[in-house]
Amino acid sequence: MKNGVTQTLYSYWDDLRGNRPAPNRSEIDPGQIRGLLGDTFILEVCDEETVRYRLAGTRLCSAHCRELKGRNFLRGWDTKDKEALASLIAAITEDGAAAVVGVNGHTERDHVLPMEMLLLPLNVPGEGRTRVLGCCSPMERPYWMGLHPILRQSISSLRLVWPDERPLFLNNQRLSNPMMPSFKVESMPVPRPEMIPAGAERRVGHLVVYEGGKV
Repeated sequence: MKNGVTQTLYSYWDDLRGNRPAPNRSEIDPGQIRGLLGDTFILEVCDEETVRYRLAGTRLCSAHCRELKGRNFLRGWDTKDKEALASLIAAITEDGAAAVVGVNGHTERDHVLPMEMLLLPLNVPGEGRTRVLGCCSPMERPYWMGLHPILRQSISSLRLVWPDERPLFLNNQRLSNPMMPSFKVESMPVPRPEMIPAGAERRVGHLVVYEGGKV
């Protein structure tokens, strides 16, 4: 994780959940992450095609020049990226994974805004892990940000992180989502790019996947 917003939100979520796969949605206290709220969002997983923004921070909405609440998170991506995100969401909600995604935001003027996105499971009593806590923060803030809307997004890299070092589907003795690439278990903290040895990364389709054991 390269972005301070991503690192701080992950630490808050990890402390809150304790030894559970995920904290409850009702436990999220906006006052405890006040400085992150502008880049933070909560998603509701309705079905494979619909993952709606329940809440979206002001800075995130400003970058898109629109209110994101109620919109489908899976809109604005090409087919391959949409399929990858749907599979990530399944791994998060079903298997208790966390995901770190490198995102490029594209404007109508061909500006590109590199961002880092974090996706974390939240539990709703009686429903299961049907919510996702996330943040998406730019790696830099160019002068045009907020003036020219992000119209589409693309994935530059992705990483699944198993906070408890072992995917829940292994504990439950069931198969992983067949749409997902085969990931090795990676525990926190996520290594910085300069710490990753040559050859540890590989391409799966058009995506870069970083693999590794305990660090």
